[in-house]
Formats: sequence, structure tokens, C-alpha cells
Amino acid sequence: MKSNETNETKIIILGGLGEVGKNMYCVMHKNSIVIVDAGVSFPESELMGVDYVLPDFTFLKENEDKIKALLITHGHEDHIGGIPFLLQSINIPAIYAPNHAKELIAVKLQDRNIRYDNLFVYTDKTRLKFNEMEIEFFRLTHSIPDSHGISVKTPDGRIVLTGDYKFDLTPIGPMADLYKMAKLGEDGVDVLMGDSTNALNEGFSNSESVVDETLNEMFEKCKTNRIIIATFASNIYRVKHIFETCYKHNRKICIFGRSMENNINISLNGGYIEHKELLISPEEANNLKPNEVAILCTGSQGEPLAALSRIANGTHKQIKLRPDDIVIFSSSAIPGNALSISKTINKLYLKGVKVYTNNVLQDLHTSGHANEEEVKLMIRLIKPKYLVPVHGEYRMLKKQANIGINCGISKENTFIAKNGDILILKNHTLTKGESTLGADIYVDGNRIGEIGSAVIKDRKIMSNDGILVVIINVDMKKRQLLIKPNITTRGFILVNENEELIHKIENKAEQTITSALENPKSTFATLKSDITETLYPFIYTLTGRKPIILPVILDIKR
Repeated sequence: MKSNETNETKIIILGGLGEVGKNMYCVMHKNSIVIVDAGVSFPESELMGVDYVLPDFTFLKENEDKIKALLITHGHEDHIGGIPFLLQSINIPAIYAPNHAKELIAVKLQDRNIRYDNLFVYTDKTRLKFNEMEIEFFRLTHSIPDSHGISVKTPDGRIVLTGDYKFDLTPIGPMADLYKMAKLGEDGVDVLMGDSTNALNEGFSNSESVVDETLNEMFEKCKTNRIIIATFASNIYRVKHIFETCYKHNRKICIFGRSMENNINISLNGGYIEHKELLISPEEANNLKPNEVAILCTGSQGEPLAALSRIANGTHKQIKLRPDDIVIFSSSAIPGNALSISKTINKLYLKGVKVYTNNVLQDLHTSGHANEEEVKLMIRLIKPKYLVPVHGEYRMLKKQANIGINCGISKENTFIAKNGDILILKNHTLTKGESTLGADIYVDGNRIGEIGSAVIKDRKIMSNDGILVVIINVDMKKRQLLIKPNITTRGFILVNENEELIHKIENKAEQTITSALENPKSTFATLKSDITETLYPFIYTLTGRKPIILPVILDIKR
């Protein structure tokens, strides 16, 4: 949708609503657009072969000349993961990110051989201006360093986007800037677009320092054991106090998992984590006594290729489990991953090791997202006229809207939007505009957007019913079928055990080809169509299944 220049301010929601992931929001005033975040989401099981899911970039492509900058709230994948793909499709004049996120983005671009020279660092003191849009930032607490909220002020009003946040009064890192949030609220905020991820959880979230105490107790309890800790690679403050706990207990640290290595290297170089001297190689770890080493690895979600899964399977080349090992899951299950995690835990138990997970008796993890009372606090500090819940499934968005109503925002001033919606802010009044909804973009290897719903449908059919290949040798000039069609299948039936069925399909294909060749106007395309249209119902009647049918026609001239 090409947007004509108007005097109103538009908020275009490209991703992050009705889902947890691929956050992407745009604010446009006249001929200027700023983008906030460019994340990815990870595919559900039905998206077979898809590596990442991206928001639809069509709106940005059609309004490319108006884009002034991409602003990043923090360095998690659901906020920066789409940047390499965005830069391959659209010209982004500048990217502004906090320091930690900037380093993560630089690594991503380097990995994909993308050169980009306009990547800048901002702090909470930075102010930007793009024509009539004024941008400022405020520090927040999250599970990754340098998380910020963003204020966008236009002549029509002020919009505040929180990014991901929680309120932690005893954080591992810096405190959130409560004063600046309150000052924004006093100055006047028209629209608050707030994180909804944990809005369904009552009360306040646990402080990260509570997890620190629990981990310290675990190290005290397991003084003679080798400790293996699985956590999110991006949870830098968790990694930070794991380093500090290891330093306190005289343990060296061995890291496994590429994302863990990247995040820790960036954090060590940026000064977010100390005690670089604790790091050792796998060879050194294997030669140390159990009580002298801790292994820090990826795989807290049971990912098949992650380090912990390979350790549990006994397929890791550098580390083998020992019967007295202690494995700690310092994480919580992302929805949909519980089964994978259970499988990994069962494999660990089969190896004889003891496993500790987060539960009501052991605070081994706390979320980086705001619970209900923290959402209330954000609303009270910012004092918005309008509330637009973002970053969450519908039930989470709905819950935050209800929280807003309980905090004094009128029901008419809460907007539960969806991806593709456009909200219009004019003279401090917010209304719903038209929609620019497009299909998600799928990334499969190096292919971006080439995998559509039709391909996904075919992959589902192949996974359920397999594929049947019909190889046909014809002489198109003489209009002759040279030999009987040859049938090959994968994932449909075992050919050797179903010879009678194969013969029936061969005979049906032969009849269809012979009949089609009698028509002098038939071509390769019509032959393939005739075979497919004839065999589909024929095979379904015989087997009750619908494999993908792939005719391969060879024109042999004699």
C-alpha cells in the first residue's frame, strides 16, 4: 500500500500481534517513516523446512523513499533477527541500536556477508529528529543488557513503545529509569504500545537476584559434582551471575553452543560480564576434577541440534556425561517446547545424572517480561490516553487491555489490533484506519519469500501421504508410448510389498497416456495434467491416500 503524504500520524503494525515474535512497528508522519524493531519468529512444526518467519515487508517496499531509520529496542531475535533479510530487500538509511544489540547485529550481518556502514549506537541520552518526528529513549530492565523503550513525538501526539521490559528493584544490571518514564507521563503521552507477554501472570515477576541466590545454593549443595547449566544464550544477566557464581566457587567455565559463544564474547568485550580468565577449552575441562569445572551450554528448550541435546544423546564429540554430573535447566519452557524438553530430561536421567528444573521450590529462572502488577506500574508511570497492547497472543493483548481499563483508561481508548492494522493519530485522537495485511514471509535456507503456502501444503501432503513419480518414455513425433510407465514412490508405499497395487497404477497410467497421445494437439503439459487428474482419484479409491503425483516425461526420438 503506497501511502500518500498526509498531515496525520500513522502507526503501522507489521508483526508482533497475535503471536510472540517478529516484532515490527512503524510510525509515519508526512513523508517520514521510522521503523521500530525487525524481528523474526521461529516456525511451528507445520511449517516444514522453514527456518524463520518474517513480517510482510510490502508496505515498506512501497514506501521505501520515506524510511528514515530503523530503531532497535534490544538485541533479542524477535526484535533484530529480521534485519539481515530486511537489508537484502529494502534500503534502510540508518540503524540505531543500543550497544549490545549493535554488536549482535554486526555479527549477524558479518555471518551473511552483508556490508552495512550506517549502524549507530544510541544511549538514553540520545535524541534524534527526522523532519517533524522527535525520538528519545529510556532505559528499561530486561534479560539482556541495554534494553530501552522509545518515545516518538510528532505534531499529532506522543507515542511510546516499551519493547520488552520488567520492573526489577534489585536487578543484576542497571535499574530502569523510573524518573524518565514518569517525566514522559507528566509531559503527556497519547499512545502506549506495551509488552503483553506475561500480562496473564498475576503479581510481580521474581527478581533476577532471587535466581542468583538459588544458583549459589545449588553450587554449595553440589560441591563435588561437575555442573552443567543450560540457559538461554541471550539471557546475559543470567550468564553474568553464572560467571560470578563460578568465580566465587573456584570453578572454570567451558562453553558449548555457537549462539552462547557469540553472546558471551560480545558481553565480555562490552564489559557486561567479567572474569574472562574463567573460560577454558573442552580439553582442559575434561582434564579438571568435577568440582573445578562448570559447563555452560545451549539446549534449554530441547532443540535437537543444540549442545545439551547432543550431550544427552551421547553424540557430542567433546563432552561425555558422567554418572555424578548435575544438570541445571535455568530456563522455562517456551510454549510448544515442553515435549522436546521432557525427552531431553529423560535421556539425561537414563544416563544416570541428576536434573534440576525451575519449579515453585527452586527459582532457577525468572522471566524478563512484566507480570500484571508491573504492567499496571508502566501504565501509571506513562499515563497514556490510548493503550495499544503489543507483543503477545490475543489472550495476552486482551488481558493488558483489561488491565488498562482497570487503571482508568476508557474501554473506547484501548485498541486490540492485529498484524497489518494501521492506526491513525490526528490532533491527539487515535482511530482505526485501513489494513495493509499481507502473508508472512518464509525463509528456507538462503531463499527468502520463495516458499509460499502452496509449497508448505505440498510438504504437508508429502509428509503424510508421500510422493509417487511416474516415469514415461514417449516418442512425441510418432505419438507412441515406448515402454510401460515406471512407478517410483517415497513415503507412500513399499514397492516390493505392494506389487499388485503398483501394477494397477502402471496400467492406469498406460491407458491414460495412450489415450492422450491419440490427440494430435496433446503436449507435455497436457500429458502431465491428464496423468495427474486421472491418477489422483484412482489412487485415493484404492488406498484412501493422496500422494503428490510427479509425472516425468522423456521424449525419445528413434
